[in-house]
Parts: sequence; structure tokens; C-alpha cells
Amino acid sequence: MASIDYYFGTISPWSYLAGSRLEEIAQKHGASITYKPLDLLQLFDRTGGVRPASRHPSRMEYRAQELPRWADHLGLPLNLKPAHWPVNMAPSSYAVIAAQQAGGGDLAGLVQGFLRACWAEERDISDDAVIREILAAHGFDAGLADSGLFVGAETYGRNLEQAVEVGAFGSPFYVVRDSGQRFWGQDRLDFLDRHLASL
Repeated sequence: MASIDYYFGTISPWSYLAGSRLEEIAQKHGASITYKPLDLLQLFDRTGGVRPASRHPSRMEYRAQELPRWADHLGLPLNLKPAHWPVNMAPSSYAVIAAQQAGGGDLAGLVQGFLRACWAEERDISDDAVIREILAAHGFDAGLADSGLFVGAETYGRNLEQAVEVGAFGSPFYVVRDSGQRFWGQDRLDFLDRHLASL
């Protein structure tokens, strides 16, 4: 069974646009997914990327065209300028890490729930009440928002180091552990699908 490491930032619009396609592909091929939320801005800093606030206007103008194009193509609602962006990714990331360790709920739904809250629902995913609500909505104990802080912080930092080590540099970033093949971006999911079919 193939194993996919999924590196992402909980405020990444491109991870939001991936929707449930990763999970559908993994299920189709009997592959497992390990969710690895990380500090996306630090990943940019560590791997030669540029934070959005510092990007050239032409790049940001193109982004402002491309995101709505993809959202329309995929049939997903998108607010190009969400009320709560950027926000601190750590609290929602800690919640994902704690939920993955605890099990028992819909982890894929939780991840998408945070992304959707940011990009389609105008909610602040760094707010404790929002985090608790999204945890509970996906079958997890809302108390994980508190109890998972220590392990979450430790794993969050480790995820960043691992991302740099395996050559990840953006979000979403998918690494097939068995083959070492890397796929950057929600627009590369078809290639991931084809790769898993070849294993």
C-alpha cells in the first residue's frame, strides 16, 4: 500500500481548491495519507520562495485571476480577499495534528473544514471558538484544541524540517513515500493519480 505525505498550510488557497480529490485518489488506489500541516511562510523562507506580501505585483495580479478561475472550474466558492487572512496557522495546525493522533473522526473533513472556513466562510481559523466548532463538526473532541498544544507544537516544527528535507517548497505538496515522487499543487493531482496506478 502506497503512503502519501501531504504537506500543507491551513491558510493555503491552493490546498483549499484541492477539495477532497486527494482522499478520493488515495481511496481509489488503497493508499494512506499522513497529514503534515506546517508553517507555510517559514517554508517559503527556507526554500527560496517569496511570501505573498513581498511578491511582485504582476505575480499577485495573476494570482488574483487564477484563483477565481480554478474555483469556478472546480465549482467551489471562494472569497479572493477573506476577512481573516493571513492569520496564525499554528492553532488550526495543532488541532489537525492532535486529531490525527487521536483518531475517531473525519480527518480529511477537518482539514478541508479549516481551509473552507478561511476561504469561503469568512471565519478566523486562529480563533479558539472556531477551532473547537470545526473539531466538533467533524467528530472530534473539541478539547483537542487545548490538550494537543504541546504535541502539536513539537510536530508542527518537525513537519517543517521534514518538508525541507524531502524537497517540499509549497502547498499543497504531496510526496509518495514509497517512490520518492513529489507533486506540487492541486493541479498535479491527476499526475499523482497516474503515478499511484503505476505502482
